[in-house]
Amino acid sequence: MTPSSPQARFGSTLIENGVIDQETLDKALQIQGMEVDSNRRKLGEILVSDLGIDRDKVYREIANIYAFRTEELTEDDLEEDRIRFISDVMEGVSGEMRGYLLNKKVLPYKLHSVKHGVLIVVCPDPTDREVQSLATEFGYRRYEIAYMRVEDIVTLASKLVPEEEEFLKLIEQANDAVETIEDTDTEFDEEALEAEINKSLLTNLVEGCLVEAVRKGASDIHVIPKPGNITEFYFRVDGKLQLWYRHEGTKPEAISAVIKDRSKNVDRFEWDAAQDGFIQRTIDNYLMRFRVSIMPIVGQELRRKLESIVIRVIDDRKLITDFEDLGFQKKAREDFIKAIGKPQGIVILTGPTGSGKSTTLVAALSHVMNPSINVVTVEDPVEYNIPGARQIKLGPRLDFDLAIRSILRHDPDVVMVGEMRDKTTAEIAVKMANTGHLTFTTLHTNDAISAVARLYKMGIEPFLLAYSINIVVAQRLVRTLCKECKRPITDLDHAAPLELGFTEEEIQQTTFYEPVGCKKCRLGYRGRIAIHEAFYFTKAIRQLVYQSSKDIDEDALRTQAIKDGMLTLRASGRERIRKGLTTLEEIAFATAED
Repeated sequence: MTPSSPQARFGSTLIENGVIDQETLDKALQIQGMEVDSNRRKLGEILVSDLGIDRDKVYREIANIYAFRTEELTEDDLEEDRIRFISDVMEGVSGEMRGYLLNKKVLPYKLHSVKHGVLIVVCPDPTDREVQSLATEFGYRRYEIAYMRVEDIVTLASKLVPEEEEFLKLIEQANDAVETIEDTDTEFDEEALEAEINKSLLTNLVEGCLVEAVRKGASDIHVIPKPGNITEFYFRVDGKLQLWYRHEGTKPEAISAVIKDRSKNVDRFEWDAAQDGFIQRTIDNYLMRFRVSIMPIVGQELRRKLESIVIRVIDDRKLITDFEDLGFQKKAREDFIKAIGKPQGIVILTGPTGSGKSTTLVAALSHVMNPSINVVTVEDPVEYNIPGARQIKLGPRLDFDLAIRSILRHDPDVVMVGEMRDKTTAEIAVKMANTGHLTFTTLHTNDAISAVARLYKMGIEPFLLAYSINIVVAQRLVRTLCKECKRPITDLDHAAPLELGFTEEEIQQTTFYEPVGCKKCRLGYRGRIAIHEAFYFTKAIRQLVYQSSKDIDEDALRTQAIKDGMLTLRASGRERIRKGLTTLEEIAFATAED
C-alpha cells in the first residue's frame, strides 16, 4: 500500500480523527492481505465486520475522502411531502427492481437545492460501483450519489413499505398454501408432517419472523403451540412480551420442524429432549445471530410432540462499549469507575435475567481494556464478540470449571467469569482477585447487599470477602416514557409515591407522568433505562464484613452503605421519576422484591 494510495489516505485519516488507532489499522491490513485477490474486501468493510469499528464513523470518512455528499435524516424528511416524493419516484421502478433497491438500501432522497433537475440518491456505501448503475433506474438523467447512515435509510424505507405489510403478505401466502388439518387422529405422523412442511410456505413465516424481530428491536422471540393447530409468536420488546402473530391451520410440529431445519446443532427428529442451537442471518446488511432454545412440553393432546421455542436475538449493534452510555447516576458512576480502575479485586453485577448485566460488564471491560493488558473471558454461551479480549469457548472437552481453572495459567490481567454459580467458581474468583487480577462476574441476588450473604453461605470466609470485593452493583431495566405523548398525572393518589419512599414535600415538588401512547411509541413507552444500587466497599464496609462471625449483618451493611452515599434501587428509581423519565408503576414493579 503506497503512501499516496486512497487506502493509505483513508487509514491515516481514520487515525487522525480518532476513529481507530495504528494497531487496529495494522490488523485490518493484515486480514486484507491474507484474502484472495478475487475476493479481497475493502478496508472499511473489514474494519466494520471483523474488528467492530462503528460503521457510520468509518463510512463518513470514506465519503469525505472520495468527495461524496453526506446527508443527515431529519424530522422534516419524514413529513408527508418528502415521503410522497420518494414514493412517486419509486413507483416508476419495476416491482422486482424496487425490491432489489430496497434490499441494497439505495433510495431517491430529494432534488438538489442548487443544481436544477439533479436527484440526490442516498446509500450506505457510495463507493459501491453498482450504485451508479442502480441510480439510473429512478428515471433522472442527472443524479448525485450521497452517503447516509444505514439506520436512517431503513427508517425511510419503512415509511415507503411498512415492515408489517412486507411480511403479512408472506404470511397470507403461507395461509393460502396450507390446508386446514383435520384432527381426527392426533397420533404423531412424521410422513404427514413432512408433507405439510413441503406443501406450505412456512419458511417465509419463520424467516419473516426473524427479520421483524430485529426491526422491532425485540430481544427474544417466543414460539408457543396452542390447542387446535394454533401457534402464537410473541416478541419481547422493552422487557414485555407482545403478541406478534397468531398462525392457524398448521400443526405446531410443522413450525417447530421448520425452525429446527434452520438451526445449527439441532436435531430435527429429536422431540423428547431439550436442545440449544443458533441461526445466523444477514438482515439489513448486518450479520445477526439468534440463539435457539427448544424445550418439549405437554399439551392437552398427550400424544402430540409439542415444543416451546425461545429465540434470543443477539444484535451487536445494541452492545454498549462506551461507559458514558450506561446511564449511571453520579455517585454510582464515580464508585464504579473507581472500582474497575483498581489493578485487582472482584466487580460483581447482580440482577435477574434480562436486567442488562452482560451489557454493563462489556462496557466496563471496554473502559479498562488497552493493548498492554491481557483480557480473558469465560462465558457460557459467548453472546457478544468483544474486540481485544480472548474469549474462551466452552465445549464437551472444556467445561466451565476446567476453563476457569486454566485461566490462571494463561497470564491474565483482567478476567470475566460469566457467573459465580457455586462454591468452586466463587473460590476461584476470590483467588484470582487476591493474586493480582481484576475479576468481573455476575451473581443472582435481589439487591447488592445480599450478594455478600450469598457468597458467605456458599462457604467463602468473611475475611476473604472483605478484602477481595471492590464493588457489587445491582441493576434493573425500567421502561422510559415516550417524550412525544407522556402527560402529567392530574389525579395523583399519594399512596403510590409514599410507598416508593417519597416524602410529602418531595411529592409536592415532583411532576409525576403517566404513559399515553402514540404512533411513535409502544403503549406510551420507548426504550429502557437502568437503575443501579452501587455497593462500594469502603474501609468501613470491609471492617463490618471482616468482623462477621456466624452471619452477615445485611442491615448494618445497608445502613453504612447509605451513609457512604449509596442509592438503593428504589432511591435510584425515585431519581428517574423526578426527572420525568419513567413512572411510579415501572419502579414499583422493578423493585418489588427490595
